[in-house]
Amino acid sequence: MMITENKKNIGVKALIVGGLIIALLIPTFLIDNLVRERQSRQDEAVKEISSKWAETQTITGPFITIPYNEYYKDTLGNVHKTRKYIHQLPDQLNIKGNIHPQKRYRGLYEVVVYNSNLSFSGSFSNIAYTNPSILPVDILYNEAFVAVGISDLRGIKESLKLRWNNDSFSFNSGIETTDILKSGINSHIKINPADSTNGPVQFSFNLNLNGSQFLYFTPVGKETIVDISSDWTTPSFAGAFLPDTRNVSDAGFTSRWKILHLNRNYPQNWLNSDYNTENSAFGINLILPIDNYIKTDRSIKYAVLFIGLTFLIFFFLELLNNKNIHPLQYILIGFALCIFYVLLLSLSEHMNFNFSYLIAATMTIGLISWYSGSILKDKKLASLVAGNLIILYGFIFTIIQLEDYALLMGSLGLFIILTLVMYFSKKIDWAGLSK
Repeated sequence: MMITENKKNIGVKALIVGGLIIALLIPTFLIDNLVRERQSRQDEAVKEISSKWAETQTITGPFITIPYNEYYKDTLGNVHKTRKYIHQLPDQLNIKGNIHPQKRYRGLYEVVVYNSNLSFSGSFSNIAYTNPSILPVDILYNEAFVAVGISDLRGIKESLKLRWNNDSFSFNSGIETTDILKSGINSHIKINPADSTNGPVQFSFNLNLNGSQFLYFTPVGKETIVDISSDWTTPSFAGAFLPDTRNVSDAGFTSRWKILHLNRNYPQNWLNSDYNTENSAFGINLILPIDNYIKTDRSIKYAVLFIGLTFLIFFFLELLNNKNIHPLQYILIGFALCIFYVLLLSLSEHMNFNFSYLIAATMTIGLISWYSGSILKDKKLASLVAGNLIILYGFIFTIIQLEDYALLMGSLGLFIILTLVMYFSKKIDWAGLSK
């Protein structure tokens, strides 16, 4: 009868410990929400600084826009004239530049902005446009202009001059039509369609542009070549095209794209808003290395491992050493494990994440080791608890430092831990413990 009662007590205790592990996931969920709240405040800081410096930039162009007259009849048969546009893309577009990133701070939060010096050059040919539906007399070559799309005009730091063969023209703010662009600059040019057989028109201009985090380009050239370099060591290449060649080192990065008109889904010329160029944009994201919020969030994902293994250690010590640990004491140990994440989050906002992790882990391990020594009345058992916690915190620290291999290392580590638990638990004489 006594053996049956002891077996029942052990089963009840195991259920209580299991229930506490599940219950303690509630505060970890609340802490995870706190991390996301702090991260959203960081996003607000990014938007605030970007709104004063310049937002992310996407550069589209240059391309030629030529107005033409189109006629239509109303319901009464009266003929009306309306203004439409022909858009001509360059045959060759070369972009070379350098990006100079800077870190700005808003309170505790860090934001990446940049200044870029870009050089554009290339050529247009076959500017004389022919279309059976448009009479040559209705094409207004004398009102043609070159347009360049810039998503945030506040980022322009110097006046722009367009070199057009042997002529020079100034760019003006704004665009006449939103067929392709929503924001940009333009420069009226001289086009004589009779001279189109004399060879292509060469163009060039320089652009000094501020922006935040992203710098994208649109491959409007029949052949577009983009060469970008920077001293930023953690770039991310994004958008519709990846660079053909790139080199990333501790000194920075260099990248080169070569894109043909066959790689995109729009032609060299079209009327009005028949095509959209936005989906072909590509470029660079000047990302920060994994910040403290992402790393803290990663560590919280392993909270069930922290709490479960720690409780399992105490449960085995309780059984094997004839100790009695009250459920309230399990709860206090669980709260100490949860407070680790709050310490990690708050410390990492003021100092290096690795150092913050070391301090938070040391404080938590020290507290639990001291408390376990008090309730177990055995320094060796307390040392055993401390050793296991050191290994556990070290393992989690290694995982959250990894990016590409974090999931692989985490799953392998969990498998090894489960194997060890099963190996040692099979040696326990559960019937003998009941006696």
